[in-house]
Amino acid sequence: MDLNNILGVVLAGGKSQRFGQDKSQVKFQGKLLIDYILNEIVDEFNETLIVVNQPIKFMQSKKISSTRDFQMGLGPLGGVLTAMQWIKKKNKKYKWISTFPTDTPFFTKKELKFFYEKININESKLFFIKNQNTRHNIFGLWSLDLMEKLEVDLLKGERKVEIWADSIGVKIVNIDYKKPDPFFNINTEEDLKKAIKMMNDDKL
Repeated sequence: MDLNNILGVVLAGGKSQRFGQDKSQVKFQGKLLIDYILNEIVDEFNETLIVVNQPIKFMQSKKISSTRDFQMGLGPLGGVLTAMQWIKKKNKKYKWISTFPTDTPFFTKKELKFFYEKININESKLFFIKNQNTRHNIFGLWSLDLMEKLEVDLLKGERKVEIWADSIGVKIVNIDYKKPDPFFNINTEEDLKKAIKMMNDDKL
């Protein structure tokens, strides 16, 4: 797979309602939570785009840009469409976008490379990661060919990633992992405490 054809996209426009504040801006072991995923992916792509709904802090790099959701309240699918629109608006040549959440501090480029190695781009226009019987819909590879249908379906009111992906056909890539769980995501204060324990246990 030619990574030159892929735009890395971090979806940072969520409301973080269960956490009570923007979790991308939460400090985890002295570093912003969003910077964990950025550190792992920034060198894998020519460019990485962060989709936000308000100004946020993140690690500085000439390879990182940010843009606002074209419309708030549309969830991750709205962020995906925003990234696709950004590519068209900026006259970029990317054919795919690879999406990531802001709240998975244990995800590494090793999982990303394994994901890409298992993909045959002729099999689908959309690929998601699955592990331990859990499908991770934000870790996805989306063809820009989906842009028109996504826009139409969003305007019709479809907001759920899983339902939309199943309706258009999604290929699942299974990834087995070792501890710590690279897909553990921090949604609450309790999750943050668990993550701190996981990191400390991993260092023992």
